[in-house]
Parts: sequence; C-alpha cells; structure tokens
Amino acid sequence: MASEQRIIVTEFLSQEAIDWLSERAVVQQIAADDPGFNQALSVATGLIVRTYTEVNRALLDRGPGLRVVGRAGTGLDNIDVDACRERDIEVVNAPHANRQAVVEYVMSILSTHLRPLPPKIDRGFTSEEWAIARQNAIAPRQMSECLLGILGLGAIGKRVAEVATAIGFSVQYHDIEQIPSEHRFGAASVDLDTLLRTSDVLTIHVDGRAGNRHFLGGDRLSNLLPTVLLINTSRGFVVDGEALAAMLCDNPDASAVLDVHESEPVSADDPLVGLPNACLLPHAASRTAAAQRAMSWVVQGVWHAIEADQ
Repeated sequence: MASEQRIIVTEFLSQEAIDWLSERAVVQQIAADDPGFNQALSVATGLIVRTYTEVNRALLDRGPGLRVVGRAGTGLDNIDVDACRERDIEVVNAPHANRQAVVEYVMSILSTHLRPLPPKIDRGFTSEEWAIARQNAIAPRQMSECLLGILGLGAIGKRVAEVATAIGFSVQYHDIEQIPSEHRFGAASVDLDTLLRTSDVLTIHVDGRAGNRHFLGGDRLSNLLPTVLLINTSRGFVVDGEALAAMLCDNPDASAVLDVHESEPVSADDPLVGLPNACLLPHAASRTAAAQRAMSWVVQGVWHAIEADQ
C-alpha cells in the first residue's frame, strides 16, 4: 500500500502526524517553491498544505493523480475548492483545531491593551516611587465597562463571546446568519451599523469568502468610535490597510492590533508599519503546541479520503 500512494507535505506538520502517515503512504516533505516540487506533484495522490501554499488551477493541472488536498488549518482561503471539485479532488481540513488557541490570543490582546501589567519591580523603591508606580498603574477602564463587538459569530466568535461575557464584558455581534439565542453566549444581535458605531472593542472573526475582501474599508472604518480598539485575527484582506492607516492617523486615540495582513510577511512599505497606534503581529494566533498538533492530524482525513477512493 505504502508504495502505491504518494502524499506531499509542503509546510510544517508535527512529527507524530508525519510518522503516522508514513506508516501508510510514501510521504515527501517538499516546499511548493522547491525545484523538485513539480516532479513530486506529478505522481502524488495527496497534497497537504497549511497557509502559504496556493492550491490554484495551475497547481492542480500539474498534479493529474491528485485525489485529495488537505489543509492543516480551519479555513480554505488558499485552496480553489471549485477547481478541486471539478477534478473530483476531495478537500479536507481540520475544523476547530485552532479555536482555543485563537480565543486565548484574543483574550491576551484584550488584557494587554485594556488592563496591562505595570513594569515589574527589579529594585527597591522609595515610598515616593512606590506611590508613583501605583498611580501610573491605574487603567482608564475596566473590561466590565467596555462593549465588545464581534464581527462574525462562528465557532471562534462564539467562544470569544462566551469567555468575554464570563470576564464581564458586555458583548454584541453581527453575523450574516441567524444565530439561535442559546448559541450566542449572552451576546446581543445588532445590525452592522450599530456594531461599528457603538463597540469600544471590535474583534473580527469572519471567513475567507470573496465578498469579505476589504469588508472594512474607508466608509465603514470611519463609523468606528474614535477610541476603538480593532482586533483582526481572521483574514488580513478583510481590512483595507490603507484606509485603516488613514483612520488611525486621524484618530490617535484609536488603536488596531492586526495578527493577519493583506501581504505576508509584512513589507517595509506597508502603510501601517511604524504607526504608534498600530500593533502588527506575525500571524501567531494559532501558534500553540496543542493547536499545531491538532491541525497536523488532518493527515487522518487525507488518508481516509484516499482509502475511500480505492
């Protein structure tokens, strides 16, 4: 069996998952920009990618024997699902594998920006210095005074709502789907305009459908509160970077924390680079050991698809 099935892995998977798959198939770990990739693809039955391998029509044409494409992650933004379907290629992913990691990351951002720790004590203080340090540690707002807006109440958005409500946030959301009240975790449903105009914090958790490109452009960004904290851990292209840079320049009390970006890695000429109220992070929301292991187990879905096709 192992000599008959060849599976390419273009990006990181846990060694445990690689070993499991290698017991069942010939596994080749090779980057999509490697000179030998096309040759490997031409004889492959399966392909496993993560974030930075674009599985488009041109790539699929070079893999005539492909029966399954796996994404070690949740979304399928970098996979042309329609092109796969036309070729009878099954697409599998790892739904919910990184949910907890992303939610923890969002909570960390909220804590860092709304209730940051004061500088650590690394020497003895005088009474006056102690009093100054305590005075400087006063946060302007408690989380319980903030209205948290969630754009997109999917699996991650729901968990954010649940945790944020438990902490004490007032939570509201907007979603294109009707969410049953028992699945809202205390979040109030509002229209998009209300979400944008009233949220002290706006955290984005939408999917990668084409219609979400620049969903937050200049007009919608201008509706945000001048003191808003905008958090994006979903897709970089959802926010128009140039429009956001302009909004942040016009509203110095607003801030944005972006873990995902229109172009990765972020380039020096990105309009958000260097802005004092823009915090750019290296697409790290899912970077926990547990999430990496969970996403790697997409190998099981890939192998089961190959078995079912025989």
